[in-house]
Amino acid sequence: MMNDVPLIQTQQLVKVYGSGENRVVALAGIDLTIQAGEFVAIMGPSGSGKSTLLNILACLDRPSEGKYILAGEDVSEYNRSQLAEIRSQQLGFIFQSYNLLPRLTALENVLLPLLYRRDERFSPSERQERAIAALESVGLAGRAHHYPNQLSGGQQQRVAIARALINDPILILADEPTGNLDSRSSEEIIELLLSLNQRGRTIALVTHEPDMAHHAGRVLMIRDGKLVYDQKNSLHSPAEIVSPVERRPA
Repeated sequence: MMNDVPLIQTQQLVKVYGSGENRVVALAGIDLTIQAGEFVAIMGPSGSGKSTLLNILACLDRPSEGKYILAGEDVSEYNRSQLAEIRSQQLGFIFQSYNLLPRLTALENVLLPLLYRRDERFSPSERQERAIAALESVGLAGRAHHYPNQLSGGQQQRVAIARALINDPILILADEPTGNLDSRSSEEIIELLLSLNQRGRTIALVTHEPDMAHHAGRVLMIRDGKLVYDQKNSLHSPAEIVSPVERRPA
């Protein structure tokens, strides 16, 4: 990928659900550019369209209109099989509820994305080595053979982050990754995401928490399916970050 090509570019992105009286416009023409190496927080009130935007960026859904260009490739019209291939080879996912399989160990959970790859790029021993290295990168090498119910919430989310890293993704997408965690565990996850970003990972994060968004390098605000705020974040306080969406006239 050329350095001057944005990692993410959307052009008049529209998503409509239903028809007639049941028609709902979730996204109403989003123009967005994200460069490789950015850490972007996406915020907005419930029903604003931020999760719909994340789903499209994650190749879990397709736009009704407009274009989504990922790493210079227009994926807007890709079929389900093509989108699944992109998800398995180029994207990493972190969810609020961790989405770990309870009957698998931490190591086995981290291995899963490699097992789903169709190209069989790695041998069994290489997959094992990559999974152990991913767990080491999140500080959980000593918990490789523990099951999810033997781990704290913060540790489970670290396993989920290791799983997101296993395919060396060009983009990590995180949906409320600290939503189920206490404040201490949340801070640890934030520090881990910051460390990944400082090592060059591109992160797109959906969050309701101004304190978490404050750590991102850039904040996007979505309201009524439109991008209403897009600013670099270096000089903003958490209160300032939340104000463009949450503040209402007296």
